[in-house]
Amino acid sequence: MSDKFEALFVRENEKGFSANVETLSISDLPENDLLIKVSYSSINFKDAASASGHKGVTQKFPHVPGIDAVGEVMASKVDSFKIGDQILVTGYDLGMNTWGGFGGFISIPAKWAIALPERLSPLEAMIYGTAGLTAGLSVYELIQAGIKPENGKIVVSGATGGVGSLSVAILAKLGYDVVAVSGKNQDDFLINTLGAESVISRQEFVEKYDSNQMSTTDFAGGIDAVGGSILSGMLKATRYSGAVTCCGLVASAEINTSIIPFILRHIKLIGIDSVQQPLAFKEQIWQLLADEWKPAVLEKVMQEIEIGELPSALKTVLEGKAVGRYVVKHK
Repeated sequence: MSDKFEALFVRENEKGFSANVETLSISDLPENDLLIKVSYSSINFKDAASASGHKGVTQKFPHVPGIDAVGEVMASKVDSFKIGDQILVTGYDLGMNTWGGFGGFISIPAKWAIALPERLSPLEAMIYGTAGLTAGLSVYELIQAGIKPENGKIVVSGATGGVGSLSVAILAKLGYDVVAVSGKNQDDFLINTLGAESVISRQEFVEKYDSNQMSTTDFAGGIDAVGGSILSGMLKATRYSGAVTCCGLVASAEINTSIIPFILRHIKLIGIDSVQQPLAFKEQIWQLLADEWKPAVLEKVMQEIEIGELPSALKTVLEGKAVGRYVVKHK
């Protein structure tokens, strides 16, 4: 096994931050329970923020981003994993201040890792990544809130992004009618690939549902990945005993609503965190994603890239221009 590997290395300098592919050594990694040879990783908005030097995501530089990784155990200090096992890790501190999946190797605590589900390939695991886990958690919470396909339409915002596109695909697989909200002209992708019933533009949605204190109640539930006026509109447009999940703030961390939808229509606003969830709960969601929730169109949601293409892809994600998922294949 070679001691060398390629990684996207982010450095801080007098001009700001630079992100370039460099050759690192396994000896550069910290001592930990598991040494993993990464086969695939994926790009999330948080990775793009880390790679651009966002101190709210990563405080310590130089740094290797990448909050998702799947790969093979090369060394283990614990009984729960042995050499050769395929493992999956998303969240916790990976790619935040612990060097992450944009390198060919990672060194992590065993308590961050789960065994790769039998019915999930390494590529499929990273098509999902944190975005897919977040989508899965969102769908799970809607189901736990009692929302069934026959109850009505589900609205999904940021529908061409990672969380949104996978939420649409999973919901469609489970028989829900999905209204996709997007600022991009991607109706064919949303309807014919992902399975959305219809598409509404971001501007049209805000004008229709967030312009008044109460709007028409057109949805049984919603999954919001952007925040701001979209989330405000979802809350105002949700029917009695409905539920809306929220997991993102790329539009805004603020919402403009009153308590009226909550007390007159008994709706629920459910926050979604995929980072610090207990490992056993993550395993439960991953099993669902690997089995009955897995969309047939999963590989149509992604674009596979190599590590040298990361800077360009990260820029696209940071600018909000990405459609679907970027998966990084390591040598």
